[in-house]
Amino acid sequence: MPSVAEFLAAEHRQCDDRFAAAEEAAHLADLTGCRIRFQQFQAAMNHHFHKEEDTLFPAFEQATGNTMGPTRVMRLEHQQICDTLAEMSSALTSGDLEEYLGQAETLLILTQQHNIKEEQILYPMCDEILGAAAQSMIQAMQDLPV
Repeated sequence: MPSVAEFLAAEHRQCDDRFAAAEEAAHLADLTGCRIRFQQFQAAMNHHFHKEEDTLFPAFEQATGNTMGPTRVMRLEHQQICDTLAEMSSALTSGDLEEYLGQAETLLILTQQHNIKEEQILYPMCDEILGAAAQSMIQAMQDLPV
């Protein structure tokens, strides 16, 4: 079974691929295709955040006794990302691909910076701190309904 870092970093790549597909459709002025691909991307992001916020972060916080550290920062960044996703969704609802692409640039920066912090700092900390319990966390995240 993979480590927390490997498991969740792979999900980041899957979300990145969905984001790229939606962005490609937007660049091709394929509004319908962009809407479909964006919905898939947004659902994948929400599911990923749910895994972290409802399973991994609480386990990390319980093990460390720290709720004001890295998990708090990640939750705040998740909210920023969700706010940007909402702006992108609104742009697609109104058919404004230019606004969508502008928001997509913002999202790209936010997610790149966020993923680096998780992949290089938080996830390795989780693997180390949770030890053998990390495997049960991964199993619990895999078992979450979509």
